[in-house]
Amino acid sequence: MSTFQELGLNADLINAIEDLGFKTPSEVQQKAIPVLLEEERDLVTLAQTGTGKTAAFGFPMLQKIDVGSRTTQGLILSPTRELCLQITNELKNYGKYCKGLNVVAIYGGASVTDQAKQIKKGAQIVVATPGRMKDMINRKLVDISKIQYSVLDEADEMLNMGFYEDITSILSHTPDDKSTWLFSATMPKEVATIARDFMYDPIEITVGNKNESTSQVSHEYYLVNGRDRYLALKRLADANPDIFSVIFCRTKRDTQRVAEKLIEDGYSAGALHGDLSQNQRDLVMKAFRNKQIQMLVATDVAARGIDVDDITHVINYQLPDEIETYTHRSGRTGRAGKTGVSMVIVAKSEVRKIKSIERIIKKQFEKKDIPSGIEICEVQLMSLANKVHNTEVNHEIDTYLNSINALFEDTDKDELIKKFFSVEFTRFFNYYKGAKDLTVSESRESSGSGSGDDVRYFINVGRKDGYDWMSLKDFLKEILELGRDDVFKVDVKDSFSFFNTEKENEKKVLDFFTDFKYNGRYVNVEISENKGRSGRKRSRGGKRRDGGDKSHGERRSRRSDHSENRSERRGRRSDSPKPRRSGSRSGSDRPRRSRRR
Repeated sequence: MSTFQELGLNADLINAIEDLGFKTPSEVQQKAIPVLLEEERDLVTLAQTGTGKTAAFGFPMLQKIDVGSRTTQGLILSPTRELCLQITNELKNYGKYCKGLNVVAIYGGASVTDQAKQIKKGAQIVVATPGRMKDMINRKLVDISKIQYSVLDEADEMLNMGFYEDITSILSHTPDDKSTWLFSATMPKEVATIARDFMYDPIEITVGNKNESTSQVSHEYYLVNGRDRYLALKRLADANPDIFSVIFCRTKRDTQRVAEKLIEDGYSAGALHGDLSQNQRDLVMKAFRNKQIQMLVATDVAARGIDVDDITHVINYQLPDEIETYTHRSGRTGRAGKTGVSMVIVAKSEVRKIKSIERIIKKQFEKKDIPSGIEICEVQLMSLANKVHNTEVNHEIDTYLNSINALFEDTDKDELIKKFFSVEFTRFFNYYKGAKDLTVSESRESSGSGSGDDVRYFINVGRKDGYDWMSLKDFLKEILELGRDDVFKVDVKDSFSFFNTEKENEKKVLDFFTDFKYNGRYVNVEISENKGRSGRKRSRGGKRRDGGDKSHGERRSRRSDHSENRSERRGRRSDSPKPRRSGSRSGSDRPRRSRRR
């Protein structure tokens, strides 16, 4: 089916489609719309972000509801406020010729009273975030007991954000004979559970393969030392002068820090994360959509609902903890038939994750080198030359030509061109003059996790405290807000342990564990001289099996362990269920850190 008319849509919707300038339906629209129009069936659709899913469920719902009734007949759940508002606006545009249509958005951060008033006027379709929807149901401000159609949009994202209980609670207030349409980019087991528990014999539609990345996006990775991650980001931006990108970080703290550094360095950047107020988020997104912000630095949660078709690059400043999340990140570019690039900046300890992502998305990454300084200078120079060449002449300048010609009367053409372009070229040349090569060589890459600029630490908890290597790794990852692959070479002993991080995280680790208290006692972390690279085990007597003595780090570990046990005997408190920082200690109670030699 090559036209929207052939899909079976009515005249009101076709008129709206023509006004919107839609020419041909996307693949997901071609597959889903006829099925939803012809049958009252549950539907599971797997398709990437940006493939036209809103129209795929929006047009059938608009055609099937009774706009002459004030009863709520359709419910659409989406993960974020931004996506909720986006869907609402699109449905209003699709239904502009459907007289009497009322589509209401329900989301957090806005007045409950105002939203309840809009519902009371008669809303045939409600678009909602799960949290606010559950709240309004509990307050009896909305009635969904007679809905005929429910849509779970971006289902995997809602479940990743912890909305499973809210969704199940909301659906429990809906009739059993409704039709449920589930749309998702990936199919993790949680989404399969929803389909099994709340849908009856659903039709399945897959655009591409499950979890597969769109063919419009190419994937690249750049291998650098962890400490050079930010420098690599700047070079990638400079090597792409027309970049319009989303940069993903794992934590709110890193998102804000990277955005602030980019702004300080003269880039057009902004941050989008959960600590911003709703008004701040609206201002940032408005600036980004208007391209006043060229580089949007965002967390995964905050970026859900970004629907901007012209994004040229997605840059993974840090890889996500969940591999499936990469599919959503890369789906922010290559939308509406355009091509895009997904770049990943990786440290040595993360290289193996690239292979795992390749298996999930069924696409190969291309390993590329970080551009050199002179390459960036050349790109910037030619970019400026092309802009000058393609600039339309403003004849208001004619008035000043005589003065300009007089100034350059003794300058020939070649010299004038050199002077003109040196204004921009010199700025980049001076910055990158003598800049080092940031790319890590293949030989260094192959050495794997921890080979190079990593730090070995001692920590005074071990098996006696209930840890094995996996649970200790998870504990450290959570409290330090690091990725799973940022903590490695975890070696758990009876009453103490060792672990490694990249050198770039050394200050963060040591600062965090200064006077850190957990479950009523101090947890001590120090740099260890036990490098943890030989893999040789130590015997009970303290000698290595090759006859060597214990390292200084391990002897200190024993002393710290004895001290810790005495402290426990003096009375361990268990009134701190979660990690927290305590007040400072004084005198000999302050842990002493060994210095790296």
